[in-house]
Amino acid sequence: MERKISRRSFVKTCGAGALAAMAGGMTASRATRADGETAPESEINKALVFGMLRGNLSIEDRFKLAADVGFQGAEIGTVREPQTLKEMISAAEKTGVRIHSIMNSDHWGSPLSSENPDVVAKGVDCMKVSLQNARDCGADAVLLVPAVVDPSTMYREAYERSQKEIRKLLPMAEKLKVVIAVENVWNKFLLSPIEFARYVDELNSPFLKAYFDVGNIVLFGYPQDWIRTLGSRIVKVHVKGFDARKMQFVGLREGTIDWPEVRRALKEVGYKGFMTAELGGGEREHLKSISEQMDKIIAGE
Repeated sequence: MERKISRRSFVKTCGAGALAAMAGGMTASRATRADGETAPESEINKALVFGMLRGNLSIEDRFKLAADVGFQGAEIGTVREPQTLKEMISAAEKTGVRIHSIMNSDHWGSPLSSENPDVVAKGVDCMKVSLQNARDCGADAVLLVPAVVDPSTMYREAYERSQKEIRKLLPMAEKLKVVIAVENVWNKFLLSPIEFARYVDELNSPFLKAYFDVGNIVLFGYPQDWIRTLGSRIVKVHVKGFDARKMQFVGLREGTIDWPEVRRALKEVGYKGFMTAELGGGEREHLKSISEQMDKIIAGE
């Protein structure tokens, strides 16, 4: 059984070709199950957030561990040290675990919605580094929390400011062939699937898509509803467990999420790509358990 985690501890832990193929992240393939067997052909491949790979291990050994327990991909945070990125690229190539996405690391501390130009500039700079990271390591998307509504930032301001800054970043994203993937999260922003869809559509670019987090949305609605509304706008998917009765994060496939219905919804909208676990990390057996639970989700169980 997976350990229960809070949003706070989770956040602390997680530190080119045709456009359709690029946005999907990976087409159908025969993936490796957590038990080492070859899985039936699937349109969805398993990944995990790199920070889940804990322990006193080298970068290469962490990638190897991910492969050993059945993951095909990893999502890494923004990397500013060239040598570290070089080591990650080498490890990904050696182990076959693809770096499929970059999680921008400054969108909470330096949101694009801030009234302070210096804060926004720092957030923009981190996005530029993240986009270049993605290009360098073969990832096709950068995760971005687009705005944060807080006592000093009105909802309307967050909406307008974030779109303004994203529009400035889109030419770079298009040049590098990397999608900016805005995520739904507990930022008091984009609180309905209709608004999320409109936000994406208004930016009017094939390089601006939605990064849909199944667990994050349970506080506001039903994941399958959001998936069906967002449809082809979804370029990446995060998974974690949530219990709406207790209002807390729980182990994957625990809680109140209807995973078979989530899987049906993803199939209905034609989602093909990575499903990335964003959970508390741990040692081999814990990660293997998460991989096994993901096998069941992908199988529609």
